[in-house]
Amino acid sequence: MPSATINGHRMHYEVHGTGEPVILSGGWGTFCHGGERHLPQGLTERYSVVIFDHRGIGESDDDLSVPATTALYAEDVIGLSQHLGIAQAHLVGLIGMGACIMQEVAIRRPELARSMVNTGAWIAVDRFLADQLQMLLDVHAESGFLTFQKVVSLLSFEPDYYARTIDRLLGETGVWSELNGRVPAHARLIEACLAHDARDRAGAIRAPTLVQHAGLDQVTGPRTTKPIEAAIPNAEGLDMPLAAHVIAGSTRKAEFADALLGFLARH
Repeated sequence: MPSATINGHRMHYEVHGTGEPVILSGGWGTFCHGGERHLPQGLTERYSVVIFDHRGIGESDDDLSVPATTALYAEDVIGLSQHLGIAQAHLVGLIGMGACIMQEVAIRRPELARSMVNTGAWIAVDRFLADQLQMLLDVHAESGFLTFQKVVSLLSFEPDYYARTIDRLLGETGVWSELNGRVPAHARLIEACLAHDARDRAGAIRAPTLVQHAGLDQVTGPRTTKPIEAAIPNAEGLDMPLAAHVIAGSTRKAEFADALLGFLARH
């Protein structure tokens, strides 16, 4: 599997599909190592999609002496784009930290950002979100991965979807399994999430931007996503009142994929 020395660490990445480049970042997990099957439907059929492991998870290592910030992870993305010879790409941040990283990329390298997509994200944490994120880390550190996995799943999925798929979601190889046994890596991701604040800089983003607003999101609902749309001059909103933090289930996935592919095609 390909890796490269990027921004002072070994970075694992994969490229799936053909066409114009899309650089796609997840939140606390990775779409690599078979996870590409969870990418939005039709994306790899139309685009060349670059995915990667964040520092400290999957097959990417980390330099613990460097403070963890979304700016650091953004420089990883920028370095990877240079390594791959990508001058311009659609920047897709799916869920939380992945979207915040793409905000930083669009601010730091406006020429790289052909367009940007954010879901389940924030422009700066408020006290409620900060305490939620810290709680999830505390649960992981104090009660173990499986308890953390259940708590975060209860917050992240639609109730009916959770009930139908609970046996598949939970367990050592279930959702967020990249964090299993890696509390220090999780702590660094949380550190970056808590420090992210683009309120004074988001107005400089010129890339056409799509911001999803998930009505059933118990972590990053419209309370935290509407300010992103308001702060970015070329942003438009995608209201999905029946969606939770993680876009799951055939109906919701098809709804989001149609909106995503339509947005990318326009830009």
